Amino acid sequence: MRVILIDDHALFRVGLQGLLERRGIDVVAAVGDPEEGMRLAAAEKPDLLLIDLRMPKMDGLSVLRQLAREQMAPSAVVLTTSPDETDLATALQLGARGYLLKDMEPDELVASLHEILTGNVAVAPGLTSVLAELVKQGHPSSKDDHQWFDSLTPRELEILEHLSEGQSNKAIAQRLEITDGTVKLHVKAVLRKLGVRSRVEAAVMAVENGFRRHERGTRKIAD
Repeated sequence: MRVILIDDHALFRVGLQGLLERRGIDVVAAVGDPEEGMRLAAAEKPDLLLIDLRMPKMDGLSVLRQLAREQMAPSAVVLTTSPDETDLATALQLGARGYLLKDMEPDELVASLHEILTGNVAVAPGLTSVLAELVKQGHPSSKDDHQWFDSLTPRELEILEHLSEGQSNKAIAQRLEITDGTVKLHVKAVLRKLGVRSRVEAAVMAVENGFRRHERGTRKIAD
């Protein structure tokens, strides 16, 4: 995976570059100037272009607009501290393939980048439910979707409910008192049975069909 990073905060930029490179990701360039970043993207043709949302010279949304106008190929990923629903919706409408928060766990960030590289849209775990609600507003629920949930086990339904709230694997594991590995296996099973490729798509289906976890105590369910 080849990426270019555009972020005006030097400390964050250098730190993220080191983190990505330690995980085998080729950071072609890491720059603070959005215009320089876009010139490099046109020349180097990276797989992903990671863009800070808040920059003084040109903000991330303006970068996305220019990328769309020039029909540049790299998949754009917004990296930000803003969990704002409007920013999320606007970024995705402008063609961003990801909307990730800077306080994500490193492993979650890298996993999201790999997911985007396969063609999926990825958002920070805490924003999954926000995205699902946005999609629901534009796409009314279909009653036929309920048949997909009948094949899920009680534990898988519980995992899905947590996914619909945007919880990470680590948070789900802590909540249900199971291991991260067990959560990953359940998530894979949920995606397979629902016929979707990403946890975002699963969360959207859950929200559309009313599979949301209501306030209740943690249940003990055999794995």
